[in-house]
Amino acid sequence: MSTPSGAVWGRAEQQDFRSRVRGALLGGGLGDALGAGVATLTLDEIRAAHGVPGGAGGGGGVGDLVPAYGRRGAVTANTQLTLFTVDGLIRAQVRRDIGAWHPPTDVHRAHLRWAATQRDWGPDLRRKDNGWLAQEEWLYVRRDPTISCLTGFGDQVMGTLDQPKNPIAQDAGALVRSAPFGLLVGWEPQLVCQLALECAVQTHGSPGAFISAGAYAVIVHEIARGGTLEAGVERACVLIAPRTGHEPVTAALRQALDLVRQGVPGPGQIAALGDGRTAESALAVAVYCALVAEDVRQGLRLAVNHDGPSAATGTLCGSLLGAMHGETALPPAWLAELEGRPTLLEIADDFAMEMTQGPALHSPDVTESGWLTRYPRG
Repeated sequence: MSTPSGAVWGRAEQQDFRSRVRGALLGGGLGDALGAGVATLTLDEIRAAHGVPGGAGGGGGVGDLVPAYGRRGAVTANTQLTLFTVDGLIRAQVRRDIGAWHPPTDVHRAHLRWAATQRDWGPDLRRKDNGWLAQEEWLYVRRDPTISCLTGFGDQVMGTLDQPKNPIAQDAGALVRSAPFGLLVGWEPQLVCQLALECAVQTHGSPGAFISAGAYAVIVHEIARGGTLEAGVERACVLIAPRTGHEPVTAALRQALDLVRQGVPGPGQIAALGDGRTAESALAVAVYCALVAEDVRQGLRLAVNHDGPSAATGTLCGSLLGAMHGETALPPAWLAELEGRPTLLEIADDFAMEMTQGPALHSPDVTESGWLTRYPRG
């Protein structure tokens, strides 16, 4: 993988970028939390438990955070894995100082640190190469990760495009952790797509699953650069077209665009896109809900009120809306209850600093610093 070209950042550009990064990570967390409490329910069951006619999205259903895992605002493995994706991307940039430039490997190592949180009782303080994120005790809980993620990261072997892990895994487990790749706004979109693909096959080898991850990263990339969601979808379709097995993903994205012009948004349109149990259908649901949303709250409500995995579609839609509108557009009452909000903000700001001011934080000549303690080169 070639090294992306650098960029010169003005102050206003830095502030806008940080807002979009915060928006993407916090928005994804909010969608995850909103969907977590109803993730195992059908739409009829959601309506029976939480909905009122004419409620969320115009079709009834959950419209506010509800308890999951013993509290309101709790997040799932979707958000956990996203945090470690960001950690891996920062570590990749830091490791460039020593000539170790292979982001898929660094992201894989980060996801292995996530896998340790699913096995261990708590942080291993003896491991000085873990950095700060792996020391966050609240992450050491299992929040319904997909079997594909657990088995994919269950050993040290890294899946590749030639030899992917779990070749029949079709779920959205790789897709939901892929928004951070799109935040590499200094990269060209084809590199963003390639990186997302290479990291997705570490757990999900079905073409629909890993190509969806590449397409999603490109869409996030376009809107994080200030483009439109529609333009992001079009660019994604072009970039995935050469990939064998892209057809279901392309068709799902085209259907989401077409559906925008077909009546008032609601559960009926979402059902036409599929139940979200495959990566491409989850992607289509998220894109559709983000396209038709009047605001973040409405978009997320639409994204979680359906028969499928609500936490996955909520996570995906939340990151799109957050990258599009920035952190200030997110519902403050929901943010106040979001589990892990300080951690999400901290790593969002670290990512924004690294991508805009990396040379001021570390260099090949520096072997010890506060930044290298947070993000070790080892």
